[in-house]
Amino acid sequence: MSIFTGSGVAVVTPLNADESVNYNKLDELLDYHCNHKTDSIIICGTTGESSTLSEEEHMEVVKFAIDRVKGRIPVIAGTGSNSTYTTIQMSKEAVEDGADGLLLVTPYYNKCTQRGLIEHYKMVAEEAKAPIILYSVASRTGVNIAPETVAELYRDVDNIVAVKEASGNISQIAKIMNLTDGKIDLYSGNDDQIVPILSLGGKGVISVLANIAPEYTHDICEKFFAGDVAGSCKMQLDALPLIEKLFCEVNPIPVKKALNLMGMEVGPLRMPLTEMTEANAAKLAAEMTKFGLKLV
Repeated sequence: MSIFTGSGVAVVTPLNADESVNYNKLDELLDYHCNHKTDSIIICGTTGESSTLSEEEHMEVVKFAIDRVKGRIPVIAGTGSNSTYTTIQMSKEAVEDGADGLLLVTPYYNKCTQRGLIEHYKMVAEEAKAPIILYSVASRTGVNIAPETVAELYRDVDNIVAVKEASGNISQIAKIMNLTDGKIDLYSGNDDQIVPILSLGGKGVISVLANIAPEYTHDICEKFFAGDVAGSCKMQLDALPLIEKLFCEVNPIPVKKALNLMGMEVGPLRMPLTEMTEANAAKLAAEMTKFGLKLV
């Protein structure tokens, strides 16, 4: 059984003016998503600025999300690190706190081999007994998970059940599904490729767009699964200009700006991320308005 089907939001981590975590606002966001058709919460992923949270903060945020969601929808904890042993430690803690699954990015900066990836994921999976989603995003980590590596891990490790594919390489993604006989749970890691990935047998998306348009993102998937492929495709295409603006600067700079433009008050970014340029912010606001989102 899949951890979730449909739209999983890669939720932002709201911050106070002093850059401490704003737990009151995080509580609001979690309720907002539970009440607006989001199918899963992904906490402390890339969009959640996990790389600038201390390990203590990271695990506090994960536990807070699990406790506040209270089983209404699955909570998947991003616990990947550039260190295998840190990944094991955080993953075990998240499982103990009640995470429904783990999202494990490839170890960044080290640029390990495919054999290194296999050993890394096997070690983590052995220690952290929860469903694991592999996260392939070489544009950030410098390491791609080869289709053959995904297939070997899926075949040999019972609790490696899914892959979040953010390579943008549809041929690679198709090969993953070919090598796993279409059985691995596949999630789009790119909002502009939801429908193409669903067409290859995908289960849904781990989405940035869902932060500001949760029902819309859910409905793209729901329409597809209901057999309205044309309707789903139209929604995907209609959202492309907004998605482009959400990635015109490095994620999560634009999406945090978008939420603030909507009056959600999620606060600043942590350095080294900086605020969006005025020119790009104006283009983002214009596209949000055209899309039908209400700004304050």
